[in-house]
Amino acid sequence: MLNEKIAVIGLGYVGLPVAIALAEKFHNVVGFDIKTSRVAALKAGEDDTREVSPERLKSSGLRITGEIEDLRDRDFFIVAVPTPIDRNRQPDLRPMISASRTVGKVLRKGSIVVYESTVYPGVTEEVCGPVLAEVSGLQQGIDFHVGYSPERINPGDKEHTFERIVKVVAGDNEETLEKIAAVYGAVVEAGIHRASSIKVAEAAKVIENTQRDLNIALMNDPHGRRAEGGKDEMEFPALHARPGRRPLHRRRSLLPDGQGRRARLSPGSHPVRPPHQ
Repeated sequence: MLNEKIAVIGLGYVGLPVAIALAEKFHNVVGFDIKTSRVAALKAGEDDTREVSPERLKSSGLRITGEIEDLRDRDFFIVAVPTPIDRNRQPDLRPMISASRTVGKVLRKGSIVVYESTVYPGVTEEVCGPVLAEVSGLQQGIDFHVGYSPERINPGDKEHTFERIVKVVAGDNEETLEKIAAVYGAVVEAGIHRASSIKVAEAAKVIENTQRDLNIALMNDPHGRRAEGGKDEMEFPALHARPGRRPLHRRRSLLPDGQGRRARLSPGSHPVRPPHQ
């Protein structure tokens, strides 16, 4: 029996579907966002990202709030905030650091904090973990634990939803990994992939983003669209243009130069390609 008291920090196009799915399986899940207009709209049953229907939003039982005090009794946090790039095209970690400070203010002994934001290897344990420890006064890896589970939401895609995409999970020790796998496993029908370490899971996200961006670039290239000769070769996916549509894009991701800047794994560790959807 899972008794975790769950809070999802950040209710955008990634965090909201995660929070809703968990609220449908777990009792009293809290969804937190710092944007007051977003909180008000969601409480009224309106999701401007159109990821969740008004009917599902209202019936899920998700408790939506912008008050930090509503997080004080939580012990399992999922952070799903944006990771944009700055004017120098470097990863802007300020949203993650701010969210970590918020969680740190209510962090209790025995809590687990899982990050879903797109990052380069090392951010979870070397940037966010120390912030949590500084604000809470607790010891990372002893009083509280961290994990990573890269978001794989495809906005607007009603077929490959949160529940139908294999979830990659990682924790800072074996016990934490299994707790994270159990929570996500309760809602993700497609299955759970346990990564060997948090850095490996972070690197897997970098690889997945790179592959996605390359495929989008090929689709947007008129010459690439006509390159039909290799479509039957192994590992050469057939790419089809969408007549009458503008160039494909999903969102501005962290660029490879920003992601790879510190993409170093410990000796003997190897990034793994996430399982196919």
